[in-house]
Formats: sequence, structure tokens, C-alpha cells
Amino acid sequence: MVSTVEEPAIRALLTRLARPHPSGGQVIDRAALLAEGGDFPEVIEWIIDHAGQPETAAGGAPSGGLHGSRNVEPLRADQRRALRYVLPADVLA
Repeated sequence: MVSTVEEPAIRALLTRLARPHPSGGQVIDRAALLAEGGDFPEVIEWIIDHAGQPETAAGGAPSGGLHGSRNVEPLRADQRRALRYVLPADVLA
């Protein structure tokens, strides 16, 4: 559970930063959380503890562009950093 940051402060932060998500829940950008300051690990822990899910961008298929000849494997979903976090609809209500 979150230790250094109080629950009401995290809830207020997420309520301020959240936007509606097509799933009916709320979505918060990772960049916005990072910009808020040093409590990022505690906030992420709170999100995960409250059934929040990390959302990553889908990796595109390799193209034949300028650097297409490189044999670089795309990152697996578990290797990507979450770009956004999606909370269920009732968490911030």
C-alpha cells in the first residue's frame, strides 16, 4: 500500500489529470504523472492497487524505409513502457 503519499492527495491528483477513456473508465498519461513530481512510484503503485492497467502503444510492423534493412526485433508488450494508465470507471467517482 502507499506509504509516503496520502490517499486523498493521490486521488485529487488523478482526478485532476484523468480524461475519459473509451472503455468507460479514466485514462492518465504517464508523462503527466512524471511532470507532477517525485511521487511517481507511489502513484503508479496506487493505480495498480486500484485495478488500473498500464496501456502501451501498439508496435508497428517493420517498414522497408531508410533503416528497414536492419534486423531489429520489435519490443514485446511486456518490454514496453506504459504510455498511459487506465482506471476502471468507479475508482475516481
